[in-house]
Amino acid sequence: MDAAMARFTLAHHGDMQGWQTALSQLPAATSAELFDAASVTLKLELADPAHADQMLASLQALHPWRKGPWQIGPIHIDTEWRSDWKWNRLKPIVTSLAGSRILDIGCGNGYFGWRMLAAGATEVVGIDPTLVFCMQHQAVQRYARHPRHWVLPLRIEELPLTRQFDHVFSMGVLYHRRDPLEHINSLVALTELGGMLVLETLLVDGPDSLRPNDRYARMRNVWCLPTADQIIDWLEQAGCGDITIIDVSPTLVAEQRSTAWMRFESLAEALDPTDSKRTVEGHPAPLRGIFVARPHAAK
Repeated sequence: MDAAMARFTLAHHGDMQGWQTALSQLPAATSAELFDAASVTLKLELADPAHADQMLASLQALHPWRKGPWQIGPIHIDTEWRSDWKWNRLKPIVTSLAGSRILDIGCGNGYFGWRMLAAGATEVVGIDPTLVFCMQHQAVQRYARHPRHWVLPLRIEELPLTRQFDHVFSMGVLYHRRDPLEHINSLVALTELGGMLVLETLLVDGPDSLRPNDRYARMRNVWCLPTADQIIDWLEQAGCGDITIIDVSPTLVAEQRSTAWMRFESLAEALDPTDSKRTVEGHPAPLRGIFVARPHAAK
């Protein structure tokens, strides 16, 4: 926890003062009610309706907004990702979340945590080392004030590896790890026996994994795109059973794109302009799979 608090300092990140100012200038609301929808929705009554422009400026100061969409009072935040599409792919396991304590690794601004709570989870702990995403969560919590949803600026290496969560989610993280099996071992170590591990990652459709020499889809630090069989093998090595692939889908430009709330390049710029089935580096275009597994006791 000390590592998390140390990151919320000007010395650690030069933009911190601007983000803190944006949070402090969010206008007051006389009431707030959270609704579960494709756009996580906070129905607000601003103390002064004339302050809607100030709310817009404060939320825009926390650019880039990647996971969403959101509806915060009068402001619609059209994020880079249509994260609701991924949530729909998780529907086969959503009913199992009721009554669960959940860890969401690489959670971004906590969008999925709100969907999990609406599905009946009792507590969601999200971790993500990207500070601006943590500040976005604080902006939402300024109004939602939910006592059982956290987004902490931590890496998985900074967590005690003890079985303390009913569900552990790792979505969009595995391919950024130099040692994928080590990451999966850590996920298993954090999941209660008989609990559920949910792993969503880029993969390749073919007999061999892909290890990019430089970048993949203009992303740095992409170390390995495994095959589905390889992921299943890793999960088994880590002590999991009941392994199921609940979805495999290509990432579409309509699902990940630049918007007014995420003004950097996105998927369209990462694909070959003459062949949308290839990246600009010549690799297969992004394909994502969702794997569900249950850790079991060692024999």
